[in-house]
Amino acid sequence: AMIAIWVKVRIKAQMRAEILKAIEVDALGSEADEEGCVRFNVLQDTSDENLYYFYEVYKDEAARAAHRAAPHYQVWKAAAHTLDGPTERMEAMPVFPADPGYWAKRD
Repeated sequence: AMIAIWVKVRIKAQMRAEILKAIEVDALGSEADEEGCVRFNVLQDTSDENLYYFYEVYKDEAARAAHRAAPHYQVWKAAAHTLDGPTERMEAMPVFPADPGYWAKRD
């Protein structure tokens, strides 16, 4: 079953450039290099510039495990010192769009 993950991340303001670079490496690498990662969006809160949300969708648990083993994920993990507190995660299953073609990789 597909897995959708919503991660809430608070960053240290003085380390914004460093963490955003690491997040970009992970997000873009995930979509480009991982067959099983069908979505990796990074959003900034509209009222708190130090609060970010990641929306990730994986084809299945094996795809999520592959993500955690990928080199770009290690870039993100190495930037953990730039976070202001622990991350918060929520997991769900995508319901709509129900058409599997919607979740197919696009060029």
